[in-house]
Amino acid sequence: MALPWLAVLLTLICCSMTTDHAISDPDPPIKNLRIDPERKRLAWDQHGNVSEIGCYVNSKILKKAIEKPYCSLGDLSCEVKNYTVKVIKGQPFSAWIQYPKQGNPLAAADNLTCRVHDVDQLSCSWAVGEEAPANVQYHFYLKHPLKTWPCPKYMQNQQGVNVQCHFDSLSLQPERQTLFRFLVNGTSGGSKIPCRQMTHRLEEIEILAAPNITKKWCNENYSFMEWEVRSLFTEDIKYELEIQKGTDLAYKEETELKVLGLRNPGPYTVKIKAMDSLFFESRPAGQWSAPQHLDCGRKDASFPIWLVYLLAPLGALLLVGLVFLCRRWPLMQKLFPRVPHVKDPVGDSFQNERMMAWDPEQQSQEECPVVRVQVLGET
Repeated sequence: MALPWLAVLLTLICCSMTTDHAISDPDPPIKNLRIDPERKRLAWDQHGNVSEIGCYVNSKILKKAIEKPYCSLGDLSCEVKNYTVKVIKGQPFSAWIQYPKQGNPLAAADNLTCRVHDVDQLSCSWAVGEEAPANVQYHFYLKHPLKTWPCPKYMQNQQGVNVQCHFDSLSLQPERQTLFRFLVNGTSGGSKIPCRQMTHRLEEIEILAAPNITKKWCNENYSFMEWEVRSLFTEDIKYELEIQKGTDLAYKEETELKVLGLRNPGPYTVKIKAMDSLFFESRPAGQWSAPQHLDCGRKDASFPIWLVYLLAPLGALLLVGLVFLCRRWPLMQKLFPRVPHVKDPVGDSFQNERMMAWDPEQQSQEECPVVRVQVLGET
């Protein structure tokens, strides 16, 4: 009895097996199921009276194709997935394929890591797969939905295999919120090499540059420091400060301001680090600035250099102005001599008549100024 049942079971299995994973049919409605990576489509050749076909990825419905022989997939993942098509309206039929073609997973690039650093530079690194063939070679691509950038500069290991990629400049600020794919493909003459990828926004992998100190000064009573940080991808930034006063233990504090003010500071050392204020726990740590030491206990300590640059030109202009005026003073006296006091002949004569008797000789002496005044008036 066992043998007949076994024969029936084998018959059912054979009937359920398909060519290219399709239900056995001498004239199937779907043939040549394939992935078109250039157009990012799941495509097929269609025959017979089929009006509606469902497309599935790993058994989950993606979309329906109505009277067209393809489904758009969007960006193709490096992960191996099952792509299935099923006839929804018409004779029941299904077929599936895997993409990308499965190779030895241990031959793929391992430990892929990428970081944005120094404002606009991108560096990625990976290790050679544990079971990669001797003639393996890897190629890196930065991708987003509208564009692909191949690696412009590789670094190789001693065997000449690409293990690092570096972009000197990223001009992608408008793409701040876009998801990017970091993809490493493998090639080999004798075997298939699976790809390796990861997906991130650029701000998620950015190492914020060390803050640049722009101003600093202090005296016995007050200390002031100002800095700036450049970033193309991170908008909300806060700062961690590590401060050590004299021989005391260093302490840390956080601020969203770009300034530090301390009262009665004494000698102290500070270094500053920038971080994402919203997702700092999940983002790479920023770079510390070089330690800044200020000795604020001396009376002559650290006069603000920017104030020196401001006052020096003003002092020089004032000195030049004084020299110019001193040299011009004799010329001013010649051009505008002092006018001598002029007597009032009417007032003076009237006053003299009241104070003393009339004297002809005295009158002739007093008339001289009148004559001189008239002459000066005529000239």
